[in-house]
Amino acid sequence: MATVSTETFVKAPVKAAYRAFTNSTSLREWLCDVATVEPHPKGRLYLWWRGDFYSSGHYLELEENKCVKFRWFANIDPAPTEVTVNFAEKDGGTIVRLEHEAPDEKTGETFHENWVESFENLKSVLETGIDLRIANRPMLGIAPGDFTEEQATALGVPVREGLRLDGLVAGMGAERAGLQKDDVIVAMNGHPIRSDASSLPSAIAGKKGGDTIEVAFYRGPEKKNITMELSRRPMPNVPASPNELANQARDFVMPALADLEKLFEGVSEEQANQRPDPMEWSAMEIVAHLIQNERNNSTFLASLIDGFEITTDGFGTNVTAQVEAIVKANPSIPLMLDALRRSVEEVLAFTALIPQDFAATNKGSYYRFGSGLLQPNFHLGSHTQQIRDALAAAKK
Repeated sequence: MATVSTETFVKAPVKAAYRAFTNSTSLREWLCDVATVEPHPKGRLYLWWRGDFYSSGHYLELEENKCVKFRWFANIDPAPTEVTVNFAEKDGGTIVRLEHEAPDEKTGETFHENWVESFENLKSVLETGIDLRIANRPMLGIAPGDFTEEQATALGVPVREGLRLDGLVAGMGAERAGLQKDDVIVAMNGHPIRSDASSLPSAIAGKKGGDTIEVAFYRGPEKKNITMELSRRPMPNVPASPNELANQARDFVMPALADLEKLFEGVSEEQANQRPDPMEWSAMEIVAHLIQNERNNSTFLASLIDGFEITTDGFGTNVTAQVEAIVKANPSIPLMLDALRRSVEEVLAFTALIPQDFAATNKGSYYRFGSGLLQPNFHLGSHTQQIRDALAAAKK
């Protein structure tokens, strides 16, 4: 047996450091990609990382804000091991010390390397909210879209697994490499890309901005291969004040929302509800999808504040019946546009009302939500063009 240890000082309350080892959302924000825990003696502990590495076990001891001890067994470990984490308040912050019993010296060296790297991220997340795994990850500059059997047929693409591009970010790697809307990426950096966008992070794991990778994709029936330079990831400056965050988000979204509303000037109800193709959404249904996205933002924020984030396996797909129901409940252009504007206003109001204690203590969750809110309007912008195309088709 060999015991390895690592220690860090974080400028954060001890309750935040303790939560980082006992709350599923907090664990995902600095240590793993998926977590589910029940923090009491004999309570479950399950952690999963992209690449299909996982560790499962249970808590042995917990003393609130002082100590956490658990036993876990990873799918590549030779035997179960025990981890003890102690917390001590000092100089307005917290010393976090971890000891991990390893079965042998070689395994202990691996444990130590992994914990040192993870503790660097723990410190970053607790102090600034920034997840270094994301900050150091390059950007592709794409907006992923659905890729259904019907879309594959309409595009003439001979595969049924891949990632269809709904749009691209101007000036970033994907656009500079020549990728276009409706291209279907099937491989990246030698890794297959599935219709589930969660395959992307695994494909570029270990890569940084400025690196180049090979990308294979279909443009219609033709398969192409290109070299793409990965873009460096700009990390937004999320204001500490929830009210200021809401104001900055408003400056982002309102001009884009006004541009979308102008598209419906002089448009008849029939045109707004006409599908370009039986398998494509009408302009009204696209607006309904944007409404649902705002509702999802509100639900996501509530789950973060509550400490019980909703997690899923992948990103899911759009349910047409849901957007059809929203259109049915708002059966006119004015009603639909008003519903969209009100849903945006609701998210902004909720943002301004985020409890200050949550924003200050759970910086990882707050930054994650805030950075998403302050991104340029990738989603709204791509769907604005989609609405424009749907209305143009309806007017022919």
